[in-house]
Amino acid sequence: MTLRLLVVEGNTRDARERHLATFGKICAQSYADTLAALAPGAICDICMPADEGANLPDSAGLESYDGIALTGSALNIYDGGPAIARQLELARAVFASHTPFFGSCWGLQIASVATGGDVVKNPRGRGAGFARGITPTLAGAAHPMLAGRPAAFDAPCVHIDIVARPPGDADVLAFNAHAPVQAAEIRHDGGVFWGVQYHPEYALDELAAIIERRMQPFVAEGFFAHEAQGHEFCADLRTLHADPARKDVAWRYGIAREIIDANLRLTELRNWLSRFVQPEKSRRGRA
Repeated sequence: MTLRLLVVEGNTRDARERHLATFGKICAQSYADTLAALAPGAICDICMPADEGANLPDSAGLESYDGIALTGSALNIYDGGPAIARQLELARAVFASHTPFFGSCWGLQIASVATGGDVVKNPRGRGAGFARGITPTLAGAAHPMLAGRPAAFDAPCVHIDIVARPPGDADVLAFNAHAPVQAAEIRHDGGVFWGVQYHPEYALDELAAIIERRMQPFVAEGFFAHEAQGHEFCADLRTLHADPARKDVAWRYGIAREIIDANLRLTELRNWLSRFVQPEKSRRGRA
């Protein structure tokens, strides 16, 4: 069953160019490649609503897709401005199109604020590298997005903001000590969104590129004693990415198997495609 997917890039042009320079792909292309690997033969388009004058699909155009995913972003939603307003408007249009909707980190925040929730700077500080001890709620334990996840698990993350109050018609599916909403389902205007605060799409090499690019705030906030230590950490992440059998590197940083093993790390995205996107495509008569 060939899928037609849309990946929405959350970053502005400047942030995209920085990611391209350090990782070799913009976030949306990396996300699209991951989805295509999970759904061989999928056609993945990309749109960039943060750009002024971007040619964005309307609800009818969005309805033509089988699934729509929103990436992370370096933006902070409470700063406002046209680049954010356009993404909120697009998110509402996705809900109205009734197309299966997914978001990572920024994607969860946009979907929450677009439907009446609140996002704030996390008073506990930055989520840096790995979200530890993510725990499904009772609703999450029974939810298809988290099928296969254990009672507690770790995942890649980089974020300084959190959903402080989910919208009215939403289920919180997971939390941890750092963020009260680590996963959620949001229902709005006939559409359904599945999303996570963490980044199942980030392999260790992409996570290393992001941390390296933001090294100064990571050092200033005490995650590394100095930049050389931070660069060593990023080099170790790349080593483990290239050779997942490097138990010494995984042990040094307490990196769990569900992060190292891509099959486990991508659980939420695989479940979204197989348990939401594909069944909805069939229900729409597109099989």
